[in-house]
Amino acid sequence: MAKLIVKSPYIKCGGGQSAGGYLKYIATRERVEIIPDDRPPTNKQEQLIAKLVEDFPDAKELMEYEDYLSHPAKATASALITLVLESNWDRVQGMEGYAKYIALRPRAERLGEHGLFSDDATVDLAAVADELDHYTGNVWTHIISLHREDAERLGYNHAEAWRTLLRTHRNDIAAAMKIPPEDFRWYAAFHDEGNHPHVHMMAWSVKPNQAYLSKDGIQQIKSTLTNQIFRQELLHVYKQKSKSRDELVAEARKAMLELVKAMQEMTCIHPEAEQMIWDLSRQLGQVGGKKTYGYLPKPMKKLVDEIVDQMARLPTVDTCYQTWWELQCQVENYYSEGKKRLRPPLSQQNEFRQIKNAVIKEAEHLRMNRFSFEDEEMQDDGEQISTYDMSYACLDLQSVANDDSFSLKERDEAAEQLEQLAEDGDAYAQYIIGTAYRDGGLLIPDTAKAQKLLERAAEQDLDAAQYALGKLYLSDDADVHDSAKGIYWLKHSADNGNDFAAYRLGKEYLSGKNVSKDTSTAAEYLRQAADNGSAYAQYLLGKLTLMGEGVPKDMDATYEWFAAARDNGHAYAEFFMKRMERGEQEPPSVLLSATRLLYHMGNIFRDNAPAPAATGVQIDRKRLARLRQKRIALGHKPDDHELEQQQGFSMKFHM
Repeated sequence: MAKLIVKSPYIKCGGGQSAGGYLKYIATRERVEIIPDDRPPTNKQEQLIAKLVEDFPDAKELMEYEDYLSHPAKATASALITLVLESNWDRVQGMEGYAKYIALRPRAERLGEHGLFSDDATVDLAAVADELDHYTGNVWTHIISLHREDAERLGYNHAEAWRTLLRTHRNDIAAAMKIPPEDFRWYAAFHDEGNHPHVHMMAWSVKPNQAYLSKDGIQQIKSTLTNQIFRQELLHVYKQKSKSRDELVAEARKAMLELVKAMQEMTCIHPEAEQMIWDLSRQLGQVGGKKTYGYLPKPMKKLVDEIVDQMARLPTVDTCYQTWWELQCQVENYYSEGKKRLRPPLSQQNEFRQIKNAVIKEAEHLRMNRFSFEDEEMQDDGEQISTYDMSYACLDLQSVANDDSFSLKERDEAAEQLEQLAEDGDAYAQYIIGTAYRDGGLLIPDTAKAQKLLERAAEQDLDAAQYALGKLYLSDDADVHDSAKGIYWLKHSADNGNDFAAYRLGKEYLSGKNVSKDTSTAAEYLRQAADNGSAYAQYLLGKLTLMGEGVPKDMDATYEWFAAARDNGHAYAEFFMKRMERGEQEPPSVLLSATRLLYHMGNIFRDNAPAPAATGVQIDRKRLARLRQKRIALGHKPDDHELEQQQGFSMKFHM
């Protein structure tokens, strides 16, 4: 496993001790070729190593110690003894000569008369040594080491590479040592030593007693340098992790369907999970305040944990979790080598604590008897427009605006001409530019302009514009939210034959969020969409007739609606049909609780893969989250890319 070793002892200056000698040593010691000696170590070497390990236990963390244990020989023994003495210079022989040691030591790469380098192009060894001879504060003597194969592979087998690295990150190292950049002083030399080429770095503050280096600070230095040295390899790992994440999502959704099948065949273990969720829902009614994991009493927290771990026993979820865990360990090994890691139960994995609140949400869903829609996978084509009635001018302009082969100037000019068409009264141009202002694709987002343009198109009876406008008014955007207008325009769109608008109205009347709850009216709109082949409307009508809400309870009608939805590809409809055939009478919300929870788990797994620390192009994840929330507020689903689904027009982002 590739890794970086960082040791950070310090020399306490003053009282007759200085670090000048050490500086001179690392800078000027002559470079000599050492012939590997594979003969067994001498008795003196073995005795000295035993003593050094006893006196300095952290010597066991060195790569040289690993080499000595795996291949005891004179050469490996010598390398270990040397580095242990270097790491504990002040305790072994005082300060005299340490600067000279790192400068002059055999195999120190010389950059002129010595091997010392720093921020300046040239270093006056005598002047620096004199400064250290009169310094009264602590001087840290960082030793940064790589495996030979890593140094050769990654290009850190010469002084210039290390000089560039340390110059680049000197402020990061200063911050870790609690030293302001302007007060930070450092000098280093590269030693091309045996199996572990390394750098000696001396670092201190011009103001004695200012610096402070904790274990966290040492880890911070190590992480910073590791991210840079192993950047490409870490990027590869993160790419693997990202791929695994994507596969995890796919597998989790596949597992959802497999769960449905297993339930049909009575081979699934998750009736237990369903029962526990049902038990939790009843218990939630006995507690006040927030219904989140952190606010629940311990017995209820334990039940939540049991539900999570029950779901995690599903083979596909377990496999996905194991894949994620192995990649997580691989990344962490770059920063803390040799640490044994046992995979915790999923309920105890902090990065997936959202799953616990997903469990509580499902249980609360049951307790409140909230109607669920199971339409996460629905592709919203309600804003799809036909090019048949579009003018040639509008068609040509939107084609240019959408074509990446044209220059940005040409595409911007096309957008400007579309705006002019919109101003002249073209309903399609009004719709195209209105949605562009709404979504911030080709144009800078402007909700006010979007609203006005969509209204003009909607008033010309363009059903897609009416649907888009209805969603805009029903969004959580405070600048445009108007429930009455939202319902008004959805009704107009539905009256003009937009089945997605009819389906949306059905949901609105069922949920009662933006309009008074009315299951009878909901059923009417759902029937409109269902008669035109909407699998999701057919499915909801099946649930309504199963429960007898808004329509008479009718098992024959239920079966027919579910059958129609199944034939149109709705997986949950098949699930209910099989349950009905077995004579099971539980409420639909109970039957679906474990299945929905599995879907939540897939999304949570997807969203919790860590991002690379430093990979060139940086993505502001917080900004991305805000943009995603904005789109949801405007009426889109989290994965709704409706503009990309429009016939002949898909806005591309550029500013």
